[in-house]
Amino acid sequence: MLKQQYDAKRLILRQSCPQLAQAAADYLKRNRDFLAPFEPVRLPEYFSLPFWQTQMEQDARQARQGQGYRFWLSLPERPEQLIGMAHLSQISRGCFQSCYLGYHMDQQFLRQGYMTEALERVLSLAFEPLGLHRVEANVMPSNAPSLALLKKLGFHQEGLALRYLKIQGQWEDHLHMAKLADDPENPMPKPQS
Repeated sequence: MLKQQYDAKRLILRQSCPQLAQAAADYLKRNRDFLAPFEPVRLPEYFSLPFWQTQMEQDARQARQGQGYRFWLSLPERPEQLIGMAHLSQISRGCFQSCYLGYHMDQQFLRQGYMTEALERVLSLAFEPLGLHRVEANVMPSNAPSLALLKKLGFHQEGLALRYLKIQGQWEDHLHMAKLADDPENPMPKPQS
């Protein structure tokens, strides 16, 4: 099990908890139009406090069971305002030892290195202490900033998944990217805290 809070160089990463439900709803409402091209169609209740209260409870249950960890990002000087999210989901054990990585950032805080710092920290947790062998991420080919970020973090492209996810009502192709814990060509960077 992971701790509730971690620090990165300029960020605080907190696991989902009921106290963050309102801040999460506010963050997602604020970024609704910005995130829409990369997400499924979201019903209005997705942006509500009751939805995120329930979701936070589900996230906490998944964390207790070791099935997934959602981290909310904030600046130390403004911990009440969330500026992003990183999620390790569908953790699979046994001979697979893998999970999926999802993330998004407040449009106000793009291209300032915050998501790089956050994902370096989250990946370090995935590989140690969680002991996973691989982290997978899927990204639409048109999402150049996300692809550049994954490559910077040492992910390599494993293939193209045709009509992989339904985004805004359309089946979209996604590039399947992965990072291995023991990749000698792309070792895990040490997170700066």
